[in-house]
Amino acid sequence: MYDDFYKLDGKPFQLTPDHKFFFNSKGHNRAMAYLRYGLEQGEGFIVITGGIGTGKTTLVRNLFDELSSMNVMAAQLVTTQVDPDDMLRMVCASFGLAHEGLNKATLLHNLEAIARARHAEGKQMLLVVDEAQNLPPRSVEELRMLSNFQVNNKALVQTFLLGQEEFKRTLQSPGMEQVRQRIIASYHLDPLSAEETEKYILHRLQLVGWKEDPTFAEGVFPMIFEFTGGVPRRINAMCDRMMLYGCLEELHTLEKDAVLSVMQELEQEVSFDPPGTEEAEQSQQLASVSPLHPTGGGVNGNQAAATQPSPQTLAHADELVYRIQDLEKEISSLKKTLRNEQKLLRKAILLQMDLDEYEDLD
Repeated sequence: MYDDFYKLDGKPFQLTPDHKFFFNSKGHNRAMAYLRYGLEQGEGFIVITGGIGTGKTTLVRNLFDELSSMNVMAAQLVTTQVDPDDMLRMVCASFGLAHEGLNKATLLHNLEAIARARHAEGKQMLLVVDEAQNLPPRSVEELRMLSNFQVNNKALVQTFLLGQEEFKRTLQSPGMEQVRQRIIASYHLDPLSAEETEKYILHRLQLVGWKEDPTFAEGVFPMIFEFTGGVPRRINAMCDRMMLYGCLEELHTLEKDAVLSVMQELEQEVSFDPPGTEEAEQSQQLASVSPLHPTGGGVNGNQAAATQPSPQTLAHADELVYRIQDLEKEISSLKKTLRNEQKLLRKAILLQMDLDEYEDLD
């Protein structure tokens, strides 16, 4: 609809992931570098985590587009709650192998046989598991067994695991030590910065033949960033609605008041989660499972009243939740500081190497 009004070649802000719109932000560029590094190493696990809508699936599709010109036999597995007994069957199905009615030993034998055959042909087998946060720990352990397929101490199957942030907790759970030892690199994908948000929007528009119709008034891009938190999926949802609003109102310049109208519409809809919603839900879940906040489930009203904590206890529990949130923020800040220090250390090492080389020449 609005693509005709603005004379565009297509919809720039569709919600369905499309590698053609891949935006090489600092974070996405680093994540792609880790995936390429994993292919070069050909062993162990590469783990990419990120919040909902930060572009993990688009990363996978961009990777698969690059693999079309490489000697790689790749399969993607989008997981739900997969039991350990079904995991190997799903892996076999992803690679087009027989799996119905076969026991675990036969499934492993067939996977190893195809991996050895592809290796003899000079090809690499790659398994990409998306939505890995849905996997129980034992299912992740089943994937680890694939790394035991080796020829001359070289792994035959490379595995990439992509999931939301809670997947980190799965990997840190008891019994995951062997899996953690097989992880050769991991990266967490953060939302876009304010500057990247503007570039992201313009990038997608330019790919569909945008000729500065509509134009964006000064201050509009910061408003979009503030409202979406820099999450690509939220940016797409908001910008798509803005373009539709502009089309219906026959606007060729999107001013702040138009953006405010769209923001108000989105805030009233259940399909759009503003920044911070996930964190709020996690806090509510923490409170609901706390012994200081009984839910009353499975008891009648009298029993619930009998177990109702005092106001002082509730206040203490709320304070505890806030303190946990503050600690999580501090940990996040410390992680960023650590990453910056690591970058400075690498630069210092490279500088020292250059100086040593210069002194050797003297």
